[in-house]
Amino acid sequence: MNRATREPLPEGGLVLALPMPESAPGTPPPPSLRFEQVTGRRWTLLQNERPLIQSRSEGDGCCHDLHLRRLPGYRSPLPSLCAATMRAGGDWTHRYARGLEDAAAYGPLRPGRWRLSPRTTIAPGIWSCDLVEDWPDATIELLCGGGWHGVLPLRPLPAPDAPRVKALRKHVREGTLAPVLLWWVSFLDGWLLLDGHDRAAAALAEGTVPACVELVRVPDDADWRATAAEITRSHEERMARLYTRPATPHVARQRQAMERGYADALSTLPYDAAATPMDP
Repeated sequence: MNRATREPLPEGGLVLALPMPESAPGTPPPPSLRFEQVTGRRWTLLQNERPLIQSRSEGDGCCHDLHLRRLPGYRSPLPSLCAATMRAGGDWTHRYARGLEDAAAYGPLRPGRWRLSPRTTIAPGIWSCDLVEDWPDATIELLCGGGWHGVLPLRPLPAPDAPRVKALRKHVREGTLAPVLLWWVSFLDGWLLLDGHDRAAAALAEGTVPACVELVRVPDDADWRATAAEITRSHEERMARLYTRPATPHVARQRQAMERGYADALSTLPYDAAATPMDP
């Protein structure tokens, strides 16, 4: 895999900009870990050619039930971590970024921009009632418009007294447990657990939620710049109408509020979540 360029972000995050391969500039090969559309109501998750999840949605209207069958054979795109490595700590976001770049045989990266950052705020329930622990079959009640905002493991979580989990629980108590890696999937409005199933089980067994690094597909430069141009045109039109009004304190406050909103919108555009690709 060609090396990506890295854009550092505040609070330890980064953006990986993965170039188009020179061997296939127009039609790059699909990544190893990818979603494929089967029909309008069915999709599958593949790792290479091995199916990992087969799905079927049911129901009419905006709220559907998503039936999942998860299959064995998933391989994490990251190398395993030993106790000494976790105790040494370090920049986990950059470590995971390098691991994903090196994991062309198992990971989800495809040409484009990807954000990796620590996920410091987790809504209540995501690692409890919205953690999909049933195996191999499970049913998710999707919210109106799709999604359920939970975590979907790609292999069964081990028992709290499993030997590996018991060893990792000591790291939880010491504060040296490495974060898990989550992949944000837009059409699920939730995450796949890519790496750290044992670490997640250890954290939950100790009554806490796992620390997380989040992988998110973000817009390519051409896409977010086009959106920025549309926002700029609309903003300039609204500001022009405001400047035709008499200068009063109320109008001045409106102008300031619109300028702040415009600046805030532009600043987040390059890093907002983009749609997760679904291959035909």
